[in-house]
Amino acid sequence: MKLLKEQVSPIKNSNDGKRVLFGTDGVRDVANLGGMTPEMALRLGRSFVLFLAERGVPRPKIVVGRDTRRSGTMLEGALSAGMASAGAEVLAAGVIPTPGVSFAVRHTAADGGAVISASHNPAEYNGIKFLGPDGCKLSDESELSIEEYLGDNLLTDDWRPTGASVGEIRPLPGVVKSYADRLVSLVREPKTLPSSVVFDCAHGAACAVMPPLMESLGVPWVLVGADPNGLNINEGVGVIHLKHLAAQVTKLGCELGFACDGDADRMLMADSKGRAIDGDIVIWVLARWLAAQGDLGAGVVVTVMSNMALEGHLSRQGIRLFRCPVGDRYVLEAMRQHGARLGGEQSGHIIADTYTRTGDGLCTAIMMLNACRDLNEDIDTLVDRFDRYPQRLSNLIIEGGRVIDMEAVNSLSMEVQSLMRGNGRIFIRPSGTEPLLRVLVEARNFDLVEEVSEHLTNRLREFCS
Repeated sequence: MKLLKEQVSPIKNSNDGKRVLFGTDGVRDVANLGGMTPEMALRLGRSFVLFLAERGVPRPKIVVGRDTRRSGTMLEGALSAGMASAGAEVLAAGVIPTPGVSFAVRHTAADGGAVISASHNPAEYNGIKFLGPDGCKLSDESELSIEEYLGDNLLTDDWRPTGASVGEIRPLPGVVKSYADRLVSLVREPKTLPSSVVFDCAHGAACAVMPPLMESLGVPWVLVGADPNGLNINEGVGVIHLKHLAAQVTKLGCELGFACDGDADRMLMADSKGRAIDGDIVIWVLARWLAAQGDLGAGVVVTVMSNMALEGHLSRQGIRLFRCPVGDRYVLEAMRQHGARLGGEQSGHIIADTYTRTGDGLCTAIMMLNACRDLNEDIDTLVDRFDRYPQRLSNLIIEGGRVIDMEAVNSLSMEVQSLMRGNGRIFIRPSGTEPLLRVLVEARNFDLVEEVSEHLTNRLREFCS
């Protein structure tokens, strides 16, 4: 496994001390380099099948989908070949959102799924993440097991079927339309949907779904970021460039706007004034909506990044809040642990157990429309009424593949937080998808946030360079 450690950023290894290849959202790197070459994709495909075979599924059926990146077809071919060489039946779904693959896994009673996408990253990146038979992302333990199967699996005849036992690759026609139909079925009163809406597809996988979805709903929504060319995914559009959506909403005089990321598992909004509505506000609305229907379970799961204002709003409604590490996979695990039926992240990953098994930006948009109608919510007042605590999130670049000493970082964090005297909080974590150290400072007072953030980031730079 020494070779693998040299091929990927060591920051992934520093997160938990065990996994080498997988980060918080699968394997991700610059496509055709490092940990995301066709050779690695082929090995990952074989390893996933070996992982399933050792667990009693000798000839698994696996759904494979991708986003719109140019490198997607290259990696799809290699990944699928690796799976077929180990005896799997591969169902090629083509361009489809990550939650669409999750839907297809359950819709076809498949044994697993694979998504080729780098989510919000630029076009030169790509990634691979695996789903289980329930359509959910795999656990850390399962991903570690897949890594252990990598070894020298290309150099051995073990698990190499021949003849009729060789796997096959075939298309999965109509799955995008079936996924769109599933989304349409969630709209309670289509005739009450707002007509002046901007939807930003980020030049990504949502582009495949939104046209049939809009046709079925009969809504004349404006699509932007809907002209993928393989190289423009997330470029100036989508959730990480929400100002683009906001500008379109105000320019066209629309009621609101939605934006997804490259694989459409996240959704953020803009109100008619062009103000951002993030995942915390979405969870605040959906929690009240689901609670009114008796469909919330034990409460709501959010990550350590969610604003402290959300905790206050939910507690006043008698709704319990549970926190977990960053990553929608960890959100789902905590939901199961606590018996909560809603969870999500400030970044727009939302999971409502009744509706979806993974983050689903399109489903979340529909749920928000349903919820705001049922609760008689004025979307244009949500930002004002949420009254969030000031936050500052800084991203420090980790240079030269340096491994961060998180024990020393956490010691510094505790030292600085003690100076805040209980008036705020600090959270520091290495990114699971990029060579960045993320530093969050939050407090009731804006000046305190700025002062602490400036002091802390200056001291942390020595750990990153």
